[in-house]
Amino acid sequence: MRLLHYNHDGDFGLSEFFESNIPKYAMLSHTWGTEEVTFNDLIGGTGKSKAGYEKIKFCGDQAMRDGLQYFWVDTCCIDKSSSAELQEAINSMFRWFRHAAKCYVYLADVSTRTFDADDQSSERTWELAFRKSRWFSRGWTLQELLAPQSVEFFSREGQRLGDKGTLAQEIHETTGIPILALEGTPLSEFSVDERLSWFSNRQTTRGEDRAYSVLGLFDVHMPLLYGEGEANALRRLREEI
Repeated sequence: MRLLHYNHDGDFGLSEFFESNIPKYAMLSHTWGTEEVTFNDLIGGTGKSKAGYEKIKFCGDQAMRDGLQYFWVDTCCIDKSSSAELQEAINSMFRWFRHAAKCYVYLADVSTRTFDADDQSSERTWELAFRKSRWFSRGWTLQELLAPQSVEFFSREGQRLGDKGTLAQEIHETTGIPILALEGTPLSEFSVDERLSWFSNRQTTRGEDRAYSVLGLFDVHMPLLYGEGEANALRRLREEI
């Protein structure tokens, strides 16, 4: 598992850890944009001009405020040119999020710019945008909501909106996921069909990822066969379950 950290020069570096010595870390949950910083960008030092760099900086700064030296961002901590590494990462993703000390959800489409601390009527002006956020419609973010114990939501300005405890009712009404599941009740206590229903309306860029993105919800692992199609991937998922 590769983790990001700040170097002495204020830039980002990568360190690799194995299961026996992984330090405490934070993870970023977000939706991908058109200019994300990749693994090669980070290694080559060419990612600073990309829009996605600000999300990495946000995660690193927030981790530092929480006393965490290391943090993880999927866009640049995985070398996606390696199919073996990508397969290992996807099969490990739920566990990585579960073991994270903090998970920060960066909502690029939720703004608190109109928030006025002295005007109580504006306190939750962001709530409608929160409920409509693209983050709740993506396939990969489902496990990122359910796996970690600590999930905190932030606006695109980096302002904290709450966590999955204080926002449990809003999240339940938006996603249909029971509050008990958000509070940490073991997922095995919910039926397979109920868990499958939680991602029935979510989308992924690649059809196969509709199956691959929820492996951790059922505690299963399986080989990734991009090109097999969504139907075959979902059929194999059900066989593994």
